[in-house]
Amino acid sequence: MKIALGSDHAGLPLKNEIIKHLEAKGVEIKDFGAYTEESCDYPEFALKVAEEVAGKKYELGILVCGTGIGISIAANKVPGVRAALCGDTFSAHACREHNDANILALGQRVVGSGLALDIVDTFIKTEFEGGRHQRRIDGISEIEKKYSK
Repeated sequence: MKIALGSDHAGLPLKNEIIKHLEAKGVEIKDFGAYTEESCDYPEFALKVAEEVAGKKYELGILVCGTGIGISIAANKVPGVRAALCGDTFSAHACREHNDANILALGQRVVGSGLALDIVDTFIKTEFEGGRHQRRIDGISEIEKKYSK
């Protein structure tokens, strides 16, 4: 599995913990920044990861900012991206199984690192169920097509 990661300055500490966690599990990752805690803008990193995931260069993405809200909104502007902000493992499971989410967003200031790593593990191990859920994903794609002109 290949995972693209990104964060702004506020999400950097948690992103670094996630990177260590995933590397210890043998997961192939690429860090698209930020690399320092110098103030920066989350849309830049959301776009980098979202384009890589939408382009199928990476199977999944993980984005971290202070709350996870802004970075998930920015990522969801890229057609083909279904970024889900999760603060619990149930949501991480459901967003993959039912919504085929391909990017996980987390908030450094909202979720502690222990829970965040559990959320990451749940997100990456859960498969899309398909079936009746595919119809809904197709509906999302139709909305994207309508407004991506």
